Amino acid sequence: MNIDKLKINAYGKLKDQEIEFDKHINVVHGQNEAGKSTILNFMINMLYGISKNKNGKEYSDFERYKPWEGEDFSGKIEYTIDNGEIFEVFRDFRKKNPQIFNEKKEDISKQFNIDKSKGNEFFYEQTKMDEALFLSTIVVNQEEVKLGKSEQNILIQKIANLVGTGEDNVSYKRAIDRINRRQLEEIGTQKSREKPLNKLLRENETLEEEKKELEKYKNTKYEIEENKKDLLEKFSNTEIELEYLNKIKKILEEEKIENEKIKIKENIENQNNKKINLNKKEISEIENENKKIFEKNNKKINTLIKNKNKLKNKFIILFIILILINIFVCILIKNNIFKYIFLLTLPMDLIFSILFLKNKKNKIKIAEEENKKEEEKINHEKNNYLNENKMIEKNNNELKKEIDELKNNLNQKIDQEIEKIKNNYLNKIKNTEKIKINNLNEIQYEVEKIQKELNKINIKLHELDFDKENVEVKVDNLMEIEEKIVNNNEKIVNLRKLEKSMNLAKELLGKAYEKMKNTVTPKFTENLSKNINEITNGKYTNVMVRDDNGLVVELDSGNYVEANRLSVGTIDQLYLSLRLSMTEDLSKEKMPIILDEAFAYYDTQRLENILKYLANSYPDRQIILFTCTEREKNIFDEFHISYHYIEL
Repeated sequence: MNIDKLKINAYGKLKDQEIEFDKHINVVHGQNEAGKSTILNFMINMLYGISKNKNGKEYSDFERYKPWEGEDFSGKIEYTIDNGEIFEVFRDFRKKNPQIFNEKKEDISKQFNIDKSKGNEFFYEQTKMDEALFLSTIVVNQEEVKLGKSEQNILIQKIANLVGTGEDNVSYKRAIDRINRRQLEEIGTQKSREKPLNKLLRENETLEEEKKELEKYKNTKYEIEENKKDLLEKFSNTEIELEYLNKIKKILEEEKIENEKIKIKENIENQNNKKINLNKKEISEIENENKKIFEKNNKKINTLIKNKNKLKNKFIILFIILILINIFVCILIKNNIFKYIFLLTLPMDLIFSILFLKNKKNKIKIAEEENKKEEEKINHEKNNYLNENKMIEKNNNELKKEIDELKNNLNQKIDQEIEKIKNNYLNKIKNTEKIKINNLNEIQYEVEKIQKELNKINIKLHELDFDKENVEVKVDNLMEIEEKIVNNNEKIVNLRKLEKSMNLAKELLGKAYEKMKNTVTPKFTENLSKNINEITNGKYTNVMVRDDNGLVVELDSGNYVEANRLSVGTIDQLYLSLRLSMTEDLSKEKMPIILDEAFAYYDTQRLENILKYLANSYPDRQIILFTCTEREKNIFDEFHISYHYIEL
């Protein structure tokens, strides 16, 4: 695969730039801050997309390379894969997915898988190389070959990891140790008493004992619930009976009240009858009294009349006598004065008689009037009693009619309501004897009896509730214990699975490591040995990996030394050699080798060796060197090595 052309519209500080690359060696020269690393990142971001995540850095790539001015943030890359197909990729970095065009300029973006987080994975599908592998193998920058003394062991470990496992950050021994440590911390062994698995097993033993102790309360709870259920049913039935009896009681009490009202009316009727009889008695007494008074008055009047008549007769006789005397006086006595004086006795006697008789007559008249008034008074009183009796009799007739109607209506109403209530409760009341009770006193007795029974049931229910609460606490504890046991068993199963997985992982790692040592590692060490031999001009010819002391190098004398005892520069060469040797097998494409200031700390001899090695060992591989010096250009010129020079 070759990167043919870059078109940078706006990316970081670069704008409106086009760069074309040769199929073999390309030297991109520029002073520091000229944009070499920016171009490298542009290529990577064009192929894999730009990240908005900081990933531990101060700024994300998106923030770092977003242009300060203008809205444009885009570019295009053109490349050719090994089968000769040419592709162009245009990417607007503000959007997640690019546009991919084939040689005919047809948009083929939808032909590739689009991942939700990574976007269009066209380059991975074409090369089978993801971004992490791309950066860790074919791209080598200054920071990865520059090494201080304190970092020497880290790089040696990376080389050993690469040779042993195929990944520079994966060590078989460290992986096994890490699994063992994790297995010890997260699972434990039979001897590790305080580790998770043994703690769970011991806790389950204790919980099982507590569970056994509390399980007896489970049946007690069911018994209490059954008893409570029976009591509640009994309570419900008894309440229905009470409800029925109270309704009948209410009807009978209403009947009693109505009967009392009727009784009051009957009492009024009786009182009225008594009043009538009393009035009749009074009338009789009045008549008798009237008769006596009338007789007395008549007797008195008759006496007065008789006396009057007697006096009248006496006055007549006296008058006659006086007349006779006057006649004799007139005849016998010659004295006229005396005659005249004596003659005056006649008118005087007449006047006196008239006045006296008139007086007697007045007395008789007064007596008669008094008698009449007395009679009228008595008759009036008698009439009052008679009228009162008539009114009372009339009221009594109406009252009697009303009482009869009330009795008839009440009996009919009571019978209907009682029958209705009985029909409503006929199927609800189990004790049918209660239906037959109609007497208010009996009902009252039954109501009191039922109320006492309900109180007893309530007390029993409260006792059961109290017992249930106590038992439920135990049962809740039992449930918690059972839940803990289940959770612990799940944890134990998971830990067993994890333990099995870890043992399987160690087994598979062991098999993979053995396979790596027997198949891949020899090839890696062979390529590595060949590369280091050429790069160091035969100073080191053989590199191998041993289980006891890791990566070792054979000296000219035939002796073997551990790699971490070599010089920093040699280790740099060793690491670079290993990465170059890996590029052969990492992708189905012959990927370009990209070196960004990778040789800044190489001396001239080492630089000559590595450049000649690259030119001769990879004639069919594109090489892109980013440098700020003229050393690479001068060496290529000196040894007549063809290259494409790009000045920034």
